Amino acid sequence: MEARLKDSYMPMRKFILQLPRPVKQLTVLAMDVLLSLIATWAAFSLRLDTLHIPTGTQWLAYLILPFLPLPIFGRLGLYRAVFRYSGYSALVATGYAVFWYAVLLTVGLLLLRIPGVPRTLGILQPLIFLILVSISRALARFWLANTFLVEHHSPKRLLIYGAGAAGVETAAALSMSRQYKLVGYVDDDASKAGSTLNGARVYPAARLAQLIAEYDVTDILLAMPSATRERRFQILEMAKLLPVHIQTLPRMSDLATGRVTVQDIRELDVEDLLGRAPVPPRLDLLADELCGQVVLVTGAGGSIGSELTRQILAQRPRQLLLLDHNEFGLYTVHQELLALARAAGWEPDVLPLLGSVTATASMHALCARYGPAIVYHAAAYKHVPLVEQNPGPGIDNNVMGTLSMALAAREAGVRRFVLVSTDKAVRPTNVMGATKRMAELILQAFAADAKPGGTCFSMVRFGNVLGSSGSVVPLFRRQIAQGGPLTVTHPEVTRYFMTIPEAAQLVLQAGAMGEGGDVFVLDMGEPVKIMDLARRMVALSGLSVRDADRPDGDIPITITGLRPGEKLYEELLIGDNPEPSNHPRILRARETSLPWHELAVELDRLRHATAAQDVPAMRAVLARCVQGFPVDAVFASGLDQ
Repeated sequence: MEARLKDSYMPMRKFILQLPRPVKQLTVLAMDVLLSLIATWAAFSLRLDTLHIPTGTQWLAYLILPFLPLPIFGRLGLYRAVFRYSGYSALVATGYAVFWYAVLLTVGLLLLRIPGVPRTLGILQPLIFLILVSISRALARFWLANTFLVEHHSPKRLLIYGAGAAGVETAAALSMSRQYKLVGYVDDDASKAGSTLNGARVYPAARLAQLIAEYDVTDILLAMPSATRERRFQILEMAKLLPVHIQTLPRMSDLATGRVTVQDIRELDVEDLLGRAPVPPRLDLLADELCGQVVLVTGAGGSIGSELTRQILAQRPRQLLLLDHNEFGLYTVHQELLALARAAGWEPDVLPLLGSVTATASMHALCARYGPAIVYHAAAYKHVPLVEQNPGPGIDNNVMGTLSMALAAREAGVRRFVLVSTDKAVRPTNVMGATKRMAELILQAFAADAKPGGTCFSMVRFGNVLGSSGSVVPLFRRQIAQGGPLTVTHPEVTRYFMTIPEAAQLVLQAGAMGEGGDVFVLDMGEPVKIMDLARRMVALSGLSVRDADRPDGDIPITITGLRPGEKLYEELLIGDNPEPSNHPRILRARETSLPWHELAVELDRLRHATAAQDVPAMRAVLARCVQGFPVDAVFASGLDQ
């Protein structure tokens, strides 16, 4: 029986949805006329306490009243609504329209005093009409939204953590979805426990585990856009032991419209996995440094470079120069910046420049032509295994490219030059880290020889960046989506982590605070064990880790072994003498360096070794210059055979 009903229902629904919009509007108009006639008859019958048969002047009411609401409904846009997506706001608009209809009808009846037409009809008829119209709209909404005669399935059972405005709006946005069944709300505020919101009960947070087991909850949505990072992390730590999938709404600052939609629901932010509050920027420093300036960002198409350009653009520079050798990455960030600025109501001067920092003559010409006041040098090869396999290109890009840009900036009179560095430059065991330390040594040597009023060279050193193209977080997400396994190189590997916006803000802060030769590092809190991060991501996806304790788990974790040049632990400082800066979470390191006359000789040797693809000679130069880089380091390159 149900199958036959469904077979007849689906073609009819499809036919109606495909009708031209004017035909649909005329159909609704005709329906409202019919409902108004019924309401008029019902109002007469109630008022006269008998089944009404119109006579004499009463026919005027039947001729006029059905058409009187139509212009009001049309004026208020009720015939432009899409019924299958309409909700509470459409009901309010209908009530508002009927209210004004009732006012006009009542005033008209009082003034005209039509014989045989009761004046109370001005209240009864609109009230009955409102009930009939509301019922018709609700039925149309559910019927056209395909909520009748649908296939039986088991929707996900959802708890919303947060019984505030965001939680209520989320529930409303999901009300038309067959994907979720709302079990209720959970909230930290104990005073809300026991109350109901649109028919769903609010429970205390202490009952979370009990509710999940009792109601077979499969998903939890964090609807707490204004909660602190620490509180969100506490909730995630509590929930990671529970067999549920956790999703979130973005922070309040990211909910641009103020209304929550289904599209706002997303997987957990990488920031939520960090477990600490973000390092806030000093906006006064950024504004003073960047507003009205010509700024150049190298590597502008990369993860850090593109975020730098976004934050620089917010400070309204006079001109923003984007340099990258990746055509698609450069195009993408350029289009994004133009869209961001136009959305804010201004036309920026953003210039994409396709080129490589290793092209010395081109970099000199670029700096001479545009005269940037500040250069943020983010162009680098950063992937440890790839650079380990290709030491020559890594040295050429990371070391010689930095030298090329620094020389061009100094010659053009650039006011500040900021190098984006890495914690892997501290006592490195891999080629990438050694090349970044060489880049730091170049800037330190230039700073030591700088003349008063010359270019101020500084560098910024930070740990792994959550969410960047080479980060472990997107790798783990892909592996979880594929059913595993998650690959971890060693059970004890730990890393410092920060977010992309934090990393970019640190670079910009350093540009404002540098005095020459500074190495800035972030107080990043405690390092994170990669194995713990992997387990947390599996748990928060609603899955379990398959191991010896749980052989029936969902996702296995495989230990692959340390890669060539990889360390168990990373450091941020070579020495033990960090000094405070103007920012409470940023430290200034004064570290040993080489004088330029010594470094220049080694750079010349390194250039020749790279050109000749002489890996042992490259290794020897890096070992002499970079503290901690082992003299017997073996590159993974096939050239070192």
